[in-house]
Amino acid sequence: MSTENNIDTIFKNSLKILSDLIAFKTISGEDNNSLINYCDEILKKLGATSFKTFDDEKKRVNLFATLKSKKSNGKKPIILSGHTDVVPVSKSWTTDPFKATIKGDKLFGRGSCDMKGFIACTLAYAPIYSKENLDRDIHFSFTFDEETACQGAPLLIKELQNRGINKGICIVGEPTNMKIIDAHKGCYEYTTYFEGLAGHGSAPEKGVNAVEYATRYINKLMDLKEILKSKIPKNSVFDPPYTTIGIGGISGGIARNVIADKCRVDWEMRPVIKEDGEFVHNELNEFVNKELLPEMKKIFPKSSIKKEIIGEIIGFNRVNKSEACEFISNLTGDNSREVVSFGTEAGLFQKIGISTVVCGPGSIEQAHKVDEFIVLDQIKKCLILLEDIKNNSTEN
Repeated sequence: MSTENNIDTIFKNSLKILSDLIAFKTISGEDNNSLINYCDEILKKLGATSFKTFDDEKKRVNLFATLKSKKSNGKKPIILSGHTDVVPVSKSWTTDPFKATIKGDKLFGRGSCDMKGFIACTLAYAPIYSKENLDRDIHFSFTFDEETACQGAPLLIKELQNRGINKGICIVGEPTNMKIIDAHKGCYEYTTYFEGLAGHGSAPEKGVNAVEYATRYINKLMDLKEILKSKIPKNSVFDPPYTTIGIGGISGGIARNVIADKCRVDWEMRPVIKEDGEFVHNELNEFVNKELLPEMKKIFPKSSIKKEIIGEIIGFNRVNKSEACEFISNLTGDNSREVVSFGTEAGLFQKIGISTVVCGPGSIEQAHKVDEFIVLDQIKKCLILLEDIKNNSTEN
């Protein structure tokens, strides 16, 4: 039976699988083993081989599964890549966020758009791949905790390198409305902790106010933010074209009349080039070590300022001739190239020599929002792309 005649069946199966995936409450940082086992079981029944990589507690896990080619002719493998985690939900949803709900032409549920929709499509289409006379390997790469600075993917990438898997065409199925994305900025996330000395508010000179030093730290970040606006790299493709810095939050102190001995600052940087990141860190380190800390330690020697790296998502760089982009263009006829403001795991695959493109169903405008949804037609468009990949990966 031709795939074209069977596309309705595949579409219905993709919706069933997506419903199952949404039911797994794989919020970032929480256990995703059940979802990964579900995916692994589907693929193993089709003859796929697989391996897993875990976090230290074996609570969160990545899956890399392969449907092997029947006959190799030198074609590079295809990697279908998606993350399994979702962001938390609020009480404002009008539907159960972990129960797929179809209304009209939309399917609602946390992760429907970002990005369990893509994973469902790949799993629904996997039986077709398994029955075909493939002349290239098809890999399925499913990771944990992409939403929290890509904590899972680096473990998988390291294992791929150990196994010598460093060639191929990787399609990261983040929601792009099936548009071809070939670049995005990096995303570096940090928390800086300040510890000073508490005391009575009437004698500020006898304490070390962590909130006040944190404020000066933020002011320094804002000065650097302005400097970066004048350091626009030549031919930057981004909007805005320069590296940005943002303050996500500050918290500290217990009362108005108590000198705050602790404070934390949550902040991020989205570098256009890695040199901008190095510039910011060098400037901050000099400011902290030559100005802030000496003042703090003069009053209280045990004062400290410590920066914690939450995650550093490397940028996804535009290249002159991207094999992955050209591959998708040849299949779809779309020769456009776009950039996005959000981060993905694409740069990690690109870094080890795997040509990568970001292209997947759904709109980023719906991601992370109350009543997240995916338009059903986007699922169909993704299945058509997977069918085109099959046609390009089958020996006639």
